Formats: sequence, structure tokens, C-alpha cells
Amino acid sequence: MRAVHFTKALALASVMAIAAGCSSSGSKGDSGALTDTVGASSIGAGTGGVTPGSWEEVQQLRNVFFFEFDRSVVRPEFLPDLEKHARFLANNPTARVRLDGHTDERGTREYNMALGERRAQAVERVLLVNGASAGQIETVSYGEERPAVLGSHEGAWSQNRRVELRYLSR
Repeated sequence: MRAVHFTKALALASVMAIAAGCSSSGSKGDSGALTDTVGASSIGAGTGGVTPGSWEEVQQLRNVFFFEFDRSVVRPEFLPDLEKHARFLANNPTARVRLDGHTDERGTREYNMALGERRAQAVERVLLVNGASAGQIETVSYGEERPAVLGSHEGAWSQNRRVELRYLSR
């Protein structure tokens, strides 16, 4: 059992290292600031009193993952929910998800489209490493085009830097 956890941890560390290495250095991000690294966070309820891996459990998991300014690497504290989403996908081969990548309004439209895509792909990699298949996952970037909150301040920007995980079928 420890070998499985070690293998997963090693695979995840590799994915995160590759993602960090692939991030664009010298590019302008959400606010036009230079950056070369990318992290995610999320909100949501925990699971309680439902069968592990069930549709009911999946509905209680986080499905919106908020990102730090100009970042696209999923932070470790949010992996448990993504692992459960991946387990559900692995156990339900007909289930499909779409990962919608978003940014705040800062930065150019082109850069924000690319950043939204990198964020969606970072979440996709975590799902794949944990058992989901590539055919079950679709990624889309909306960049700054679909804000969750209107406004030109950190409170709004922090809510707009996100990936939304949406089930298309179960």
C-alpha cells in the first residue's frame, strides 16, 4: 500500500515539476507583472455520511479552484478533492468533466487566454495522475471573458482567478 502512495506522490511531484518548468518566464500575467511560477486553491464542503466514490460524495466536493495571482500549479492542500474526483471518473468510465479556466481582468486578452488554459491543464494533470482518463476531460479557457465577480479590486480579482470543474455526464 505504501508503494502505491509513494508512486502517486512521485508522479504528482513530477507533474508539478514539469508544470513549473513549462510556465512562461518573462511573460506578463493578470496584472502585467513578470512571473515564472504558477498555484491553486479552492473552496467547498467536505464529505460526510456518503459512500466513498459515489455521485453524492462527488457533488459535495470542491469544484471551483481559485488561483493565486498569475499562477497555475495546484497547491497540495487541494489534492484530496481532486483525487476523489479522479477516483469517481476512474470508477465511472462514461463520466465526463469540463475544466473551465478563468483569469482576472489584468493582462492582455491573449495572455489571459493562455493562463486560463494553463490553469485548466494543471487541474487536468492532477486528475490524470490519479486515475481519470484523458477522454473524460475537456479543457476550455475563457481568460477574463466570464468574470464571476465584477470589479477592479483584489476582492473581485481573487474570485475570478479560477478553474471550474463541471460534470458533463456521470
